Amino acid sequence: MLPGRMNPKQMERMMRKMGLNMEELTDVRDVVITTATKEIRITDPQVTVMNVHGEHSYQIQGKVEEKALGEAFTQEDIDLVMGQTGASRDKAIEALKSCNGEPAEAIIRLMG
Repeated sequence: MLPGRMNPKQMERMMRKMGLNMEELTDVRDVVITTATKEIRITDPQVTVMNVHGEHSYQIQGKVEEKALGEAFTQEDIDLVMGQTGASRDKAIEALKSCNGEPAEAIIRLMG
C-alpha cells in the first residue's frame, strides 16, 4: 500500500462512522433532466448514490445528449446535418423539422 493511502475496508469503516454510505445503482438505462428550456438525456450512465445522514446525492457519468423542449431531435442531429451539408443552423433545424427529426432525410433534402 502506498504511503498516505487507506485500504478500501478502512475507508468504508470510516465513512460509516461519519454516517456516509455510497452505492452504485446497476441496470440504469438512462437519466433525464428536464429544465424550462431543454431536456438533458444521459445514456449508458454510471450512477453512484451517496447517502449522508439521510440526504441523497447522485453522481452521474455517461454520454450526454441535449435537445430543446418541443424539438424531436438533439443538438447532435443538428450538428450532423450542418456538418454534412454546410447548411446554417436555422436551415438544418428547418430540414429536421420537415423530416420528422430524421437526420439522414434532412441531409438528403438539403443536398438535393
